[in-house]
Amino acid sequence: MTSPTAPVAPSAPSQRALLQEAYRDRFGLLRRHIDGATRMADYEFNNTYQYVIGREEIHVQWLRDALLDLGAEVPAEPSALAVPEGKGVAGERAILEDDQRLGRAFVDKWRARLADVRNARHRRLLDVILGEVVEQTRFFELALAGRDDLLGTRMPGASTGDGVLPVRWMT
Repeated sequence: MTSPTAPVAPSAPSQRALLQEAYRDRFGLLRRHIDGATRMADYEFNNTYQYVIGREEIHVQWLRDALLDLGAEVPAEPSALAVPEGKGVAGERAILEDDQRLGRAFVDKWRARLADVRNARHRRLLDVILGEVVEQTRFFELALAGRDDLLGTRMPGASTGDGVLPVRWMT
């Protein structure tokens, strides 16, 4: 018999709903970053977005797998979050500032809810995702500060040609 003051464990349906919400939130940020990257002409910043997007694709897959493990429905692809308006450097800055804000909001929301995830594997999964979103948000902060060595430094004299290809992947 449980005491009236003992916390009640979240039910399986509430755990599924929680992970479905995390999936939608994470997938929404992924789609937003893909849309933002298409307007990021600075080679180093665009390259950083490609790294961020690659990790986000893994996060979405992890959450999808966790939902399937629970026998839960995987939510439909969420609507994309709006990309700030603007062109050139000012437009890129607006995108970076918005991504920094969105990353912080995601971390704040899900850190507060991490204790609600009762499955240790799923809680750790979300904890890893949160740590990587903190890192990604730091990339946006560094880009706003003008740092172009976000993923490392280039050999002396090496150049990118200051351009970004018009497509994400080339085969």
